[in-house]
Amino acid sequence: MGRNTSVTEFVILGFSNHPDMNSILFVIFLFIYIITVLGNILIIVVINVDPALHIPMYFFLRNLSFLEICYTSVTLPKMLANLLSEDKTISFVGCAVQMYFFLFFGGTECFLLASMAYDRYRAICNPLHYTAIMNKRVCIQLTGGSSLCGILVAMGHTTFVFTLPFCGSNEINHFFCEIQPVLKLVCGDTYWIEFQIIVGAAFVLMLPFMLILVSYICIISTILKIRSAEGRHRAFSTCSSHLIVVTLCYGTALIMYVSPKSGFSPDVNKLLSLFYSVVTPVLNPIIYSLTNKEMKDALRKTGMKVFHLQK
Repeated sequence: MGRNTSVTEFVILGFSNHPDMNSILFVIFLFIYIITVLGNILIIVVINVDPALHIPMYFFLRNLSFLEICYTSVTLPKMLANLLSEDKTISFVGCAVQMYFFLFFGGTECFLLASMAYDRYRAICNPLHYTAIMNKRVCIQLTGGSSLCGILVAMGHTTFVFTLPFCGSNEINHFFCEIQPVLKLVCGDTYWIEFQIIVGAAFVLMLPFMLILVSYICIISTILKIRSAEGRHRAFSTCSSHLIVVTLCYGTALIMYVSPKSGFSPDVNKLLSLFYSVVTPVLNPIIYSLTNKEMKDALRKTGMKVFHLQK
């Protein structure tokens, strides 16, 4: 099916049903965006300048922080502009590009989290061979593989959606070009189209999730065999930050993309989308800064260096 060329642009409704809240929402989301960008940049800088963090675990964390900056930058700037502007349109191509990069960064993050779980599995279950196994080449391959999976996911879903015929209304009842609201503008019955999208999304989400699950089953099994309580606590503490991030990331994503849509109102869909596209990226640097001892020490040392330089 070729697309109907009568639709050349879309109108992103966003939060237009609450126009009196636009100014407040703008301030809130601008603050969140600034904190997200600065927090993740801080993580990247600290990892780069502290030699103690030049290990695979923090190599992946640095890439994760970079992804979070890009991920939020795909949707938040446009949403902030729409909150202040009367013109809420986005071109057909612009909508496709926004969806592509949103899926690309989101898909890449899912597979990167699986790579981080594999790293923790090797560190805890094969500590004597960890350095040899998780060398620089392997880390780059895992990161590159995650990006390749993200490209394939984004290319497949975006091409599939935007080669469908659009007709009638061009109003997207969302704050960005998310798959489900865009599909509602497709001509005819979209039941099977939505079913295929859900199956594809389930595969994309569940494949890295299963890898994470298997890794942590092995990790937990190994930790339970450690005799001392201190040793078990030290081993588990290296995984706690990653586990929290995985729970936040996959919890809302699975609800959004795998569960049936009929049970959710547009407002609930927007709220869930806000959580995984806006809230989770701002929480990641906070989680790693507060729950990871090595990161806290590195932040403290970096802060002291900056303070002494200023003096």
